[in-house]
Amino acid sequence: MAQIRIQNVRKEFGSFTAVRSSSFTVEDGEFFMLLGPSGCGKTTTLRMMAGLELPTSGEIYIDGEEVAMKRASQRDIAFVFQMFALYPHMNVRKNISYPLLSQGMPRAEARRQVEEVARILKIEHILDRPVGGLSGGDRQRVALGRAIVRRPKAFFMDEPLGALDAEFREHMAEELRALHDRIGATTVYVTHDQLEAMQMGDKIVVMNHGVVEQFGKPQEIYDWPATKFVARFIGSPAMNLLDFEGAIDVGGDSVELSGQKVSVPSSRQGAGGKLTVGVRPEHISFSDASNYRGRVVATEYLGTTQIITLATPNGEAKARTSSREIIRAGETIGLEFNSSTITLFEGANGQALLSQANERVLRHG
Repeated sequence: MAQIRIQNVRKEFGSFTAVRSSSFTVEDGEFFMLLGPSGCGKTTTLRMMAGLELPTSGEIYIDGEEVAMKRASQRDIAFVFQMFALYPHMNVRKNISYPLLSQGMPRAEARRQVEEVARILKIEHILDRPVGGLSGGDRQRVALGRAIVRRPKAFFMDEPLGALDAEFREHMAEELRALHDRIGATTVYVTHDQLEAMQMGDKIVVMNHGVVEQFGKPQEIYDWPATKFVARFIGSPAMNLLDFEGAIDVGGDSVELSGQKVSVPSSRQGAGGKLTVGVRPEHISFSDASNYRGRVVATEYLGTTQIITLATPNGEAKARTSSREIIRAGETIGLEFNSSTITLFEGANGQALLSQANERVLRHG
């Protein structure tokens, strides 16, 4: 397996720029997620890493070798597509063995390796069946088998579970992560589903309009978003973003929301003008003693928890709380924020300004 390094990679299609000077590193053996909405540049980035697209500029290293201008066949990688891309006229065994036989491997050795991969994927019982009659999940296993059978340096996967229904998709995500852990593969995986990325990934790159917004571990990105876009995109419900105008003095530990002070992590720099307070729904609690008030607009029952939507002086907020709390639409209640979890953002450019993560590296490259 191999480390993969992307350095200032850019891709233009005529006058349209799909990827803008992206840089990040996939460490050897990592399960690495490229996450973002449709059109953000994640699939184009993956295709450049795999050699299916050539970058306009920048460098791509696989296992220390610069490969930006090399064809996919010269990179020792395997690609798994969303729509399986199996050979319909071949059975399962022939589909999996095809890359081995096409490279001249003796049939006996190819058969041994196919059967070993089939055991890993638990598809020994369908090896001699035609692929046309298989379920979506079994077809995806066959596609994975064809990718891993020759043990490439890296695996690239473009939304490989996107064609499956929601329940089976979650099951296959667990299986795919377990498979990764067993074979120790370097894997780069594209998805628009933030829950899938958080569930499976060791590291995540969040992209938007061709730009890397943030790069880090799932928990880092969830707790300390580097931009307002990441705060909105990660989490269900998303992080609350409350806009206000105010000033924070050097060393200050509070901001004013509509004339009422809210505690925030201690600042190391002054700031003023339009700012945004970011706080996750689970970090808002209710207290009669609080002087920051919100009017309950709606409640959404989710079993053990409920989502409370509130109108505040600085915008709509959602709170996640126990479903045992009796809260009714129309009432006004006091809100308390867990100050250690608050992130402040610049109102103009949306960049994280100050948070408990001041000592952390939120952006890489």
